[in-house]
Amino acid sequence: MVRKVFFSFHFARDNWRVNPVRNHWITKPSAASAGYIDKAEFERLKKRGDTAIKNWIDEQLKGTSVTAVLIGAETYTRKWVDYEIEQSHLKKNGLLGVYIHGVENSEGKTDVKGLNPFDKWHITQNGRKIYFSELYSTYDWVSDNGYNNFGKWVEKAAADAGR
Repeated sequence: MVRKVFFSFHFARDNWRVNPVRNHWITKPSAASAGYIDKAEFERLKKRGDTAIKNWIDEQLKGTSVTAVLIGAETYTRKWVDYEIEQSHLKKNGLLGVYIHGVENSEGKTDVKGLNPFDKWHITQNGRKIYFSELYSTYDWVSDNGYNNFGKWVEKAAADAGR
């Protein structure tokens, strides 16, 4: 099944690294074989302010069933990634994290592994905090062969969310 996936990431630092993930379907027979249709566009809104960014994120999340958080060295600290995770959880999207630190940038360099942003969020059940990192799977694009497995990860996230 083709899923509409929202990609959450730190644009300024990781744009080069996220492109192999967001565009890996191009080298496949179709978007369906990659497992998603890319809905991401972001940077052009920054100049219009926080309300415009929130409205854009909310609009982009419409019609998606999964949110893929592409985790780079500084993703954990990004307020818009936090907002995207929160909104995705509230709309009951499947969520997954993909570490991209091993993807080479334009200079052929990799990066340090970032903290898992799912460690910042939790729900409370029966008086116990259950962190999103316990609920949502994370993968490594390089070592877990994301090129061939991303579609499976998306389907697992969707199924785990009942979507």
